[in-house]
Amino acid sequence: MASTALVKLNGASSQWMAQQSFNGHRDHQLPFRDVEFHGLFMPKSIASPGRGILAIDESNATCGKRLASIGLDNTEGNRQTYRQLLLTTPGLGDYISGAILFEETLYQSTTDGKKFVDCLCDENIVPGIKVDKGLAPLPGSNNESWCQGLDGLASRSASYYKQGARFAKWRTVVSIPCGPSALADNGLVPIVEPEILLDGDHSIERTLEVADRVWAEVFYYLAENNVMLEGILLKPSMVTPGAEHKEKASPETIAKFTLHMLKRRVPPAVPGIMFLSGGQSEVEATLNLNAMNQTPNPWHVSFSYARALQNSVLKTWQGRPWNTEAAQKALLARAKANSLAQLGRYSAEGEDEEAMKGMFVKGYTY
Repeated sequence: MASTALVKLNGASSQWMAQQSFNGHRDHQLPFRDVEFHGLFMPKSIASPGRGILAIDESNATCGKRLASIGLDNTEGNRQTYRQLLLTTPGLGDYISGAILFEETLYQSTTDGKKFVDCLCDENIVPGIKVDKGLAPLPGSNNESWCQGLDGLASRSASYYKQGARFAKWRTVVSIPCGPSALADNGLVPIVEPEILLDGDHSIERTLEVADRVWAEVFYYLAENNVMLEGILLKPSMVTPGAEHKEKASPETIAKFTLHMLKRRVPPAVPGIMFLSGGQSEVEATLNLNAMNQTPNPWHVSFSYARALQNSVLKTWQGRPWNTEAAQKALLARAKANSLAQLGRYSAEGEDEEAMKGMFVKGYTY
């Protein structure tokens, strides 16, 4: 999920809304961490034209796999150095409105001692935090998973807020080859990131069928729990064929199926739909987002990408300090491309072959 942290308005009220502290304007005199706003301004600020979310909330194990791809050991120092490269990129706030962090990253600082949260604040990027504790096997299901982390969530969330986080993400996944079963659907009650995995050889019509069911469950339980939809952001996967399906869908087809589902299931009160890339290539993810923004939508349709923003960065950096500036330029290039896609103005002309390579990994976990 890409969602603001939800809190009860008062003891007598059953309604929930978002905590926020963000002004969303880069020319404001005070950084958002110093200003408290009443209402639902923060989600709309994240869902601002031409901007999206940078997802860098991979677990230490997954971050280690990425570091290993460029020959680096999975140490806290190497993870910190890589996060510092991303979070200190000058001008990143022109294209990125929020950044989802892993717990370790939220509490880290640069080698000069500046908190990563402050690096984001200086660019008017809202710090967020992944609050779930990862997937575990779901007993009694067909190899499905459920998401851990409800135990201790309230106290952890308070600590995250104190550290500077202003929105939270909770993710679970749905596997089409393995399900979804009713047992797995019940686990969607607190979740606003319904990721339908690319694994499988199913058609785009089958994905649409599953998405229809999953998103209906999500919004049913949001309504049942009196969640104020104006205070959330939805982070779903796009409606695509399975990665192993024989027929590849065009960006126009993916946009048609995805928007059809959004319009059927997502109320216009939701400020923003921030898509995950889910193993698509950098260019695919951007082209699909661009296709969805060729006509007006009732919500801000944007991105919350991890690999589709970072792949070129890692390959440019290679763990070498003298490549840091070039890697930051690669991040800005990908962020700008998706900014243009959010505005419906992106063209893949001039994209290199590396950015067109798919990143699907069967059974991928993070």
